Amino acid sequence: MRRGVELSVALVLVWILQFAIPHTRAQSTTKPGAPASGATSSSAETPTLDYEFFRTRVEPIFLKKRPTHARCYVCHEEANHALKLSKLSPGNTTWTEEESRRNFDTVSQLVTPGDPLGSMLLHHPLAPEAGGDAFHSGGRQFESQSDPDWRTLADWVRGGKSK
Repeated sequence: MRRGVELSVALVLVWILQFAIPHTRAQSTTKPGAPASGATSSSAETPTLDYEFFRTRVEPIFLKKRPTHARCYVCHEEANHALKLSKLSPGNTTWTEEESRRNFDTVSQLVTPGDPLGSMLLHHPLAPEAGGDAFHSGGRQFESQSDPDWRTLADWVRGGKSK
């Protein structure tokens, strides 16, 4: 009974967070025929989320086994909450192009471009003492903002481009 109550509270908190944090639709910068973004950018411009950076550097974090934690994918595969990653095709250890595009669209809704701590994707699994959320049912995936994987996610949110 207590487990059911805890799960219900967790789901309500996730739902509240989903609607309490503003979400911005991301744009893929790798579409064929799309003009390259300018070399200079003003601090007033909102960064664009780069699909290739996401596919090559962010998605692997979701599949990575972290010490004392399950992989993000384990809990977020076809989940019934905001971070619902595509199920890997049978026999695959990485996502197909189509699955990655779906993941990009989903995950992009959980970030505020240019604002890592204002983005649920980075705030929610970060330890509270490091500036994160008070609750994440998957534990503290990131103990600090200096965690290399957290920094990779933050770089993407800040508009990092694939090289």
